[in-house]
Amino acid sequence: MRCLILDDEPLALDLLEDSLKHVNTIQVVARCRNAGEAILAMQNEQIDLIFSDIYMPGINGLQFIRSLTQKPMVIFVTAYEKFAVEGFELDVVDYLVKPVPLDRFLKACHKALDLYELRRSYVPQQVTKNYFFLHADYNLVKINFDQVEYIEGLKDYIKVHLINQQKPVLSRISLKAIELQLPADQFFRVHKSYLVNLDHVSQMRRARIKLVNTEIPLSDGYRDVINRMIGKV
Repeated sequence: MRCLILDDEPLALDLLEDSLKHVNTIQVVARCRNAGEAILAMQNEQIDLIFSDIYMPGINGLQFIRSLTQKPMVIFVTAYEKFAVEGFELDVVDYLVKPVPLDRFLKACHKALDLYELRRSYVPQQVTKNYFFLHADYNLVKINFDQVEYIEGLKDYIKVHLINQQKPVLSRISLKAIELQLPADQFFRVHKSYLVNLDHVSQMRRARIKLVNTEIPLSDGYRDVINRMIGKV
């Protein structure tokens, strides 16, 4: 497993690298002292796991990880306990508080390795159906993929906006959860609150995506999605 270590203190980077010498299945391929160096390294290297400090000059560790659209596994290694809740909200593998005992560090590494192996062994089933079901108004509603123009996330709820129906379907489910049920080559997250159906996209420009009946904002953090939508990556 290939990892990147990120900390603005050279001594902290040395300590991380020394600790990782005890884990022969994790290889350090990049040492970075700020988010800019980390972004550049990720453009040139395949990174499976990031060990990141949080409190750094400029872009901090939380902001850096939050900005990634295709996120590797992450373990935060920081001197501050107060960011733990924000850290785990980013679905990190673990949150370590300095100074980190070696046994605690190795436990976090093993968690990452287990997750890495699980992901490698997972073979997704081929999607052959063209519909999904949602609980709405005490009913189970069948919705065809091609009927969906876009889906709007509202905390624990979503609104599914349909092409030929003025009133959206409201369901108590997260946007992230419904995204997992949709074909990835048809539905794209273009904003933290919006999924769009590529079949109904008519125009794209710098900060907006035009659909059949409306326009959706394109968030800065999702600009690479444009390349995937047009088949460049």
